[in-house]
Amino acid sequence: MGLRVGLAAAFLTLALDQLSKFWILDSVMDPPRTIAVAPFFDIVLVWNRGVSFGLFEREGPWLLLAIAAAIVTVLVVWLARTRRRLLALALGLVIGGALGNAGDRLMHGAVVDFLDFHAGDLHWPAFNVADSAITIGVALMLLDGLFERRG
Repeated sequence: MGLRVGLAAAFLTLALDQLSKFWILDSVMDPPRTIAVAPFFDIVLVWNRGVSFGLFEREGPWLLLAIAAAIVTVLVVWLARTRRRLLALALGLVIGGALGNAGDRLMHGAVVDFLDFHAGDLHWPAFNVADSAITIGVALMLLDGLFERRG
C-alpha cells in the first residue's frame, strides 16, 4: 500500500511541477518580466544553476544530477520498504520534487524557479512546485518520525 501511495505522490508532483514550468516558460514569461500578483507575491523567471539559495552554482548540472540520482535511489528503496502511509506520501513528494528539478537540469542546465514571495524589498529566494513538494515532504517525514509508534 505504501509503495502505491508514494509512487502516486511522486508522479503527481512530477507532473504538476513540469506542467507549471512549461506554462511559465511557454506562456507567462514570454517575454520574461515581473508579474505582481499580490503586495507580497510576484511571478518571476529565475534560472537557478545551483541548489537552495544558489549554492553549488559553479559545479555545473552534472554533479547535481548525480547527487539527485543517488538521493532518489535511496528514497525509492526506503519507499519500497515502508508500510506507513504518511511516510510513503512524504517520500513520494520528495522523490517527485527531486525528479522535477533534475528534469530541468537535463533540459535547461538549470532549474526554473518562478514563485517570489517578499516583504517589501526583502525577497525569499524564488522557488517552484518541486521545491514546495520537497519542503512539505521533509516536514511530513519529520512529523512521521515524531509520532511513529515504537515497539
